[in-house]
Amino acid sequence: MSESSNKILVIEDDNVTRNLYLKGLEAKGFNTIGADNGLAGIQQAQKRIPDLVICDITMPDMDGYSVLTTLRQDPVTAIIPFIFLTGSSSRADVRKAMELGADDYLSKPSTLDELLRAITTRLQKQATLQYWWNIQFQKAPKSVFEDNSTAIAGGVGVGEASGREAMIPQKSIFPCIPELKEVFDFIEAHYHQGITLCDVALAVGYSSAYLTNRVAKQTGETVNCWIVKRRMAGARFLLQNSNQTVEKIAKALGYQDVSHFSRQFRQHHGLPPQAWRKEYPH
Repeated sequence: MSESSNKILVIEDDNVTRNLYLKGLEAKGFNTIGADNGLAGIQQAQKRIPDLVICDITMPDMDGYSVLTTLRQDPVTAIIPFIFLTGSSSRADVRKAMELGADDYLSKPSTLDELLRAITTRLQKQATLQYWWNIQFQKAPKSVFEDNSTAIAGGVGVGEASGREAMIPQKSIFPCIPELKEVFDFIEAHYHQGITLCDVALAVGYSSAYLTNRVAKQTGETVNCWIVKRRMAGARFLLQNSNQTVEKIAKALGYQDVSHFSRQFRQHHGLPPQAWRKEYPH
C-alpha cells in the first residue's frame, strides 16, 4: 500500500499537538487534513472522506465520543478507521471507546512512531478485509455436504443416490426492498458460512450500528434475525428433503454447535429438529 495515497484527518483542539502530528505524517508521505474541533472534524470527514481519522477525546463543545458516533451513523463515513488520542487511559474510557466502534486507542503523550505504527496497522487491516470480502462476494454461493449435497442461492440441491442433484426453487424469504438488495443478496450468498452482522456490515460498507437501524426501520427485523430466518428456511427444506442427520444439517448451515442450532430451531418452530421432521414429513 502506498502511504502517499492515504489521507489522514487529525482532529485535535491543541494547536501544538495537532501541528506536530500533521507535520510528522506529511514527512512520512501521508496527505493530511487538520481540524481544531469536533464539528469541523465531522465536516472535513464528510467532505474529504479520509482513509483514517485520529481524534482527541476531550475537546470543547463536542467530544471525541460524539464525533465517532456521528461518523459511524453516516453511511459515507461509517467504516473509516478511527483512532482515539487522549490523556486518559482508564479502563472505563477505553471500554467506552471500543464499544462505540473505535479501532484503536492511544494515550498521550504518544510518539510519532507509535502513532505511525497504529496508523499502518489499521490501514493494512482495512485493506486486507476489504480485499477479502470483495473476493468472497464475487464467489458463487455453495455449501457442500459430506454426501455432495449442494445448497444453492434461492433453493437447495440435494444429492441423491443416483448422483443427480434435485434443484428445488424456493421463493425468497427476503422482502423486495431495492435499498436493501445488496444486504439480502450477501446474506443469501453466505448464510451457510456462519456470517454475523459485522460480516454483512463490512461487506456492504456500513457500520454495524447504522446497518442495524436501517434494516430494522425498513423491515421491522434485525440483520441477525434475517440471517437466522434464512438458515431456518434452509433447515426446514433439508429436514424434509434429505436424510442428513441434524448434526450435518447444522454444520452445513454455518452452525459450529449442533445444540445451538437445535435451540434456535425450537425457538422458531416450537419443536426440536428431529421431532419437527417427524411431524412435518415431505
